Amino acid sequence: MPNIAITGAGSGLGRSLACTYAKNGYTVFLLGRSDTKLHIVQDEITQAGGKAFIVLCDVKEPASVSIAFQQIGKLDVFINNAGIGVFGAVKEYTVENIESTLDTNVKGTILTVQSALPLIRKSGGRMLTIISTAGLRGKTNESIYCASKFAIRGFTESLQKEWENESFTITGVYMGGMKTPFWDSSSHVKDTSSLKDPEVVAAQIFSEDDGRNEIFIS
Repeated sequence: MPNIAITGAGSGLGRSLACTYAKNGYTVFLLGRSDTKLHIVQDEITQAGGKAFIVLCDVKEPASVSIAFQQIGKLDVFINNAGIGVFGAVKEYTVENIESTLDTNVKGTILTVQSALPLIRKSGGRMLTIISTAGLRGKTNESIYCASKFAIRGFTESLQKEWENESFTITGVYMGGMKTPFWDSSSHVKDTSSLKDPEVVAAQIFSEDDGRNEIFIS
């Protein structure tokens, strides 16, 4: 049974990815900061006949990330999914807004990839970074969020070149907004009814997770 680790697995796309991979025979390591949310996802997977383990991890903290991946003995797939968004006009951003977004989205991606690397290299497995269409083009009132996602895109594309002769791969995943709790604390998107369900996005990611460079959610 292959193993997969997913950051930000307590809700939204992370939860849907965890359930999707579990239904397809993967043992899932649920990484996140909220023990309560992770237990809910674990129970959902277990009740469906799957197998999942909770690993508390704050992707912004090097020690937390290092300890988390030390708890995973074998890893075939790693999905870097944890991310936050702060929206509004650039003049409104506080230093805290800037630091929290860049620390979670950029620093968190780099730290988790570094810690997952030895395990993925050993298994000849796959990494996926959830980038979103905010890493492809700028968007009104999303300047800091887009900046972080452009950075992750550059990081991912650089690693594809750095690792082109390796036995493992890294894939950039690009999708638009989804009907998830991501928008709960923001008025940036007032009506989420037209957005995709995370279960649909997770299903497409799973079906195209074959080591290709990019997955574009249509």
